[in-house]
Amino acid sequence: MKALGRALAYLWHYRRNALAALLALMLVSAANLLAPQMVRLAIDEGIGQGRWEAVLVAVAGLVAVAAVRGAFTFAQGYLAERASQGVAYDLRDALFAQVERLSFSYYDRVQTGQLVTRITNDVEQVRAFVGAGVVQLAAAIIMLFGTTVVLLVLNWRLALVALAAILPIGFLLARFVQRVGPLFGQVQQVLGRLNTVLQEDLSGGRVIRAFAREAYEIERYDRVNRELLDKNVQAMRAIANNFPFVFLFANLGTFAVVWYGGLEVLGGQLSIGELIAFQTYLAFLLFPILTIGFLAAGISRAGASAARIFEVLDAPLEIRDRPEAHPLPPIIGRVEYRAVDFRYPGTDRDVLSGVSVTVEPGQLVAILGTTGAGKSTLVNLLPRFYDVTSGSVAIDGHDVRHVTLASLRGQIGIVLQQALLFSGSVRDNLAYGRPEASLEEVTAAARAAHADEFIQALPQRFETVIGERGVGLSGGQRQRIAIARALLVDPRLLILDDSTSAVDAETEAQIRQALDGLMRDKRRTALVIAQRISTVRDADLILVLDDGRIAAQGTHEELLRESPLYNEIVGSQLAEEGDVTAQPPSLKGREGLAPLPLRDGGVGSKL
Repeated sequence: MKALGRALAYLWHYRRNALAALLALMLVSAANLLAPQMVRLAIDEGIGQGRWEAVLVAVAGLVAVAAVRGAFTFAQGYLAERASQGVAYDLRDALFAQVERLSFSYYDRVQTGQLVTRITNDVEQVRAFVGAGVVQLAAAIIMLFGTTVVLLVLNWRLALVALAAILPIGFLLARFVQRVGPLFGQVQQVLGRLNTVLQEDLSGGRVIRAFAREAYEIERYDRVNRELLDKNVQAMRAIANNFPFVFLFANLGTFAVVWYGGLEVLGGQLSIGELIAFQTYLAFLLFPILTIGFLAAGISRAGASAARIFEVLDAPLEIRDRPEAHPLPPIIGRVEYRAVDFRYPGTDRDVLSGVSVTVEPGQLVAILGTTGAGKSTLVNLLPRFYDVTSGSVAIDGHDVRHVTLASLRGQIGIVLQQALLFSGSVRDNLAYGRPEASLEEVTAAARAAHADEFIQALPQRFETVIGERGVGLSGGQRQRIAIARALLVDPRLLILDDSTSAVDAETEAQIRQALDGLMRDKRRTALVIAQRISTVRDADLILVLDDGRIAAQGTHEELLRESPLYNEIVGSQLAEEGDVTAQPPSLKGREGLAPLPLRDGGVGSKL
């Protein structure tokens, strides 16, 4: 309920619509309370005394009441819906902005499908309650208090009889809300898991079909879908177990009023018109109570959804600008890792331990290592995708934690192993890091990345719209667009995941040419997670990681002389490529050297 109250606070931005809807609602309620008096007038003053003018006045009054009720009911519904749509808009905006700011460690723990459910279904549950639910609840409360006052004024003894029958209904509804609230929270949780399975299957369709796992995926989806059905049935069972008793007490209240009111009519203390009006008011008293009962399910569902929404909005931003953060000045590219330790949140094992290394401006640094050695983690600390557990990472002497994220990441170019493109035109993807770039600049970057030739062959060239994640382009084409995207930003610091092992020889050669132009430019510092010896040979500095530590560092020739681990990695890769003659002298003639497994699926090395 606290979370639901926070969601309702978003109505403040749309208070004019909300207040106007409330005013219209009060006029509708006043019209409803006036209608039984018109009936009483027609019976007691008209039919009972044979005065047809009184009947005509009552009928005209009922027509006027109906017109007022219809007009203001429409106004109230329209204004309430406008306000609720505004609340949904604000919640979706706030959630998406928060999702954009959340750190990578949050996504390591939370399923994407759960986030999608919260931005879509959970927001819709809150919107439905804020729109129709709040108005109906307000109408029920106004009618409840208004009717109670009218009943006490008409006949306080009969009113007490009616209220005595109503009290058990309030108890049942309070108990129902307490029980059903957690059930709706579980429903939304399972719905999030169902969306996760759906999202994975939509994105992994090729893999599913390649391994003929359609039947398994159907069974997996059906299992979660059945769990969602069971949770919904449990919630409906809770409703079914409570509302028969609600209607029972409502009917008992009607019986008590008719019985006691009939005795008063026979005793001359109440007229027939007053009894009929009283009976109508009793219906007005029961209707809001039943409305609140039916709304209880919606309140519980909206409350559970609101709690899930604010769970995301209240999630701590582990990576954000510190209060004292200052913009990073234009960098020259000197990188320092100072006694860096790092462990992922929620784990108790250090991925990096005591890493200290200095990279000078303009150097090309290759990073090799055994599986799980911490290569990706090492470069992810530089743009502050994660923060070090202890130690520090500095660029040009500036601790990356003490500068603003925008100024830091704006000067770092990243080419990932899997090139991610967005749905839109080729030009939009190329200029993603510099939207203001001119067509001439975009074309020059594409030409430098050896992407211009295939782009010119596309139907609309740079304005050709590509599908989601670059569907319609080959892996090599997507990679060259990603390289051009980094070139257009012209970063002084480059992070590169060498990703040529999964493409054909011709495409690899084209990508290699583009990468060479990107890496060998002495105006920038480049850190490359290397998978090819051709990259390693020409590097100014090679870092060999093993179990989170720097096992060796130096040039290719230095490491061949001094590092057994580096010799093993290089030798196994050369053997896999069939280049036995190119093996380093320290490995020629070694027997029993077997290629070691490669985590990323490239050549048989320990990279």
